[in-house]
Amino acid sequence: MASVGAALLSAGPGAATETGAVTIQLRPAIDRPSTLFEGWGTALAWFADVTGGWPDADRTRLADLFYGPDGLGWTIARYNIGGGNAPETPPYLRVGGAIPGFWHRPAQATGRDWWRADDPGLWDWSQDLRQRWWLDAVRDRVRTPIFEAFSNSPPYFMTVSGRVSGADKGRDDNLRPGFERPFADYLATVVGELERRHRIRFRTLSPVNEPNTDYWYAANKQEGSHWSPARQAAVIDAVDAALKARGMATVVAAPDETNSHLFVADWAGWPAATRARVGQLNVHSYGTVHQTAVRDIAAASGIRLWMSENDTPLGGDPEDLEGIASPLAFAEHIVLDLKRLEPAAWVFWQAVEDLSVRGDSKGSNWGVVKADLRSDPAGPHRIHVTRKYWAMAQFSRYIRPGYRLVPVDDLDTVGAIAPDGRTLVMVHVNPGPVTRRLVLPGGWKAAAVVTDATRAVACTDPGRAPPRAIVTLVLTRRGAASPCPARGATG
Repeated sequence: MASVGAALLSAGPGAATETGAVTIQLRPAIDRPSTLFEGWGTALAWFADVTGGWPDADRTRLADLFYGPDGLGWTIARYNIGGGNAPETPPYLRVGGAIPGFWHRPAQATGRDWWRADDPGLWDWSQDLRQRWWLDAVRDRVRTPIFEAFSNSPPYFMTVSGRVSGADKGRDDNLRPGFERPFADYLATVVGELERRHRIRFRTLSPVNEPNTDYWYAANKQEGSHWSPARQAAVIDAVDAALKARGMATVVAAPDETNSHLFVADWAGWPAATRARVGQLNVHSYGTVHQTAVRDIAAASGIRLWMSENDTPLGGDPEDLEGIASPLAFAEHIVLDLKRLEPAAWVFWQAVEDLSVRGDSKGSNWGVVKADLRSDPAGPHRIHVTRKYWAMAQFSRYIRPGYRLVPVDDLDTVGAIAPDGRTLVMVHVNPGPVTRRLVLPGGWKAAAVVTDATRAVACTDPGRAPPRAIVTLVLTRRGAASPCPARGATG
């Protein structure tokens, strides 16, 4: 049997085996498995606030598409704890973005100092039922779901501007001075109450989102709040204390920064005691500079790392439900995230996005499913499963929770191996116009599925990566199941 151990050099483009084809030799280092992978998922938030109010047939179909055994097989859900604007504030947030808070303001209350966490009369647990429908839907479809709660903004009465979309200036912190503990009590109480009401457990609670940016200002169209590294540390400390005071197993996740470059700056600004209170490191991948630095911070600290938010349509690519350009860019981004960050999970942003060709707009390709989110909740609702959905399936159906990531010496290929060592998965992205002949490690039976401009997770020749295609190679031995008829042992 040929060795499938570590190899440092990729064959790269070699002698053509057919007109216009190149050869790529894939050498997965299965003797050097790295991160234990926990799975794939999505943030709920906006799309869940809309679709959770749709007729049962529509919302059930969506839940099956994402979390069902014949869908994407996701196992992770990030629940957004809304802050909530004042009732008298005219609506201005984007569709689905006005996630309600769980507070109740008495009719006689004035100003912004009326709320107390220990007063049951100031809570309203009838709120956010549409997004909460999704908590039950995930719980009922996934054997071992992982739930995370996250916050984009404190409630309006805890903010400086009086709005949940940010301070007047995007570089100013919006939490009122001294309100770290009330905000922490708000978040911890919501987590505990939703756990009880929905029979779930939130493993982590993330109190800030893309904090050290200039994205969040009062006139913005979504909830958000700037947090300097010092204020991040103060709220992390307060949330950790609030969770422990209630005897909860939930731990703090942070900082959910927009990219790795800013993550490193946030981490540098936290005291050592704050770092020790973080149970999970979250980073988004809307920028890829310093991703290996984040990987190293997590490894050196012994803290689990998630890539907790991304969606990567190709910039300037007009909305095309069947186009392959954005799915290819998206798949390539996932490959590089897994190779450079080595995260324990990869979490999508918004699984369902609004149909975006409106007026003179050519639209864009955010989301893996498209629908008219502005339509009458009663329906009917046409659900568009895009080709990007099938690009996602090339990863999430085959790299499963419990697999370990393994290095592969090809820039376009990510690998993972099953716990029993009998299944090796490699996802290869060929974004170019030239066919690639794939030379696989020896001693395995090989099968493959492909998504390209005309096929969606279709069985294909494991020795070839067609132009502009995503190919998932499933190598098995000792009787492991294969997704397609195996083509015999590799060389």
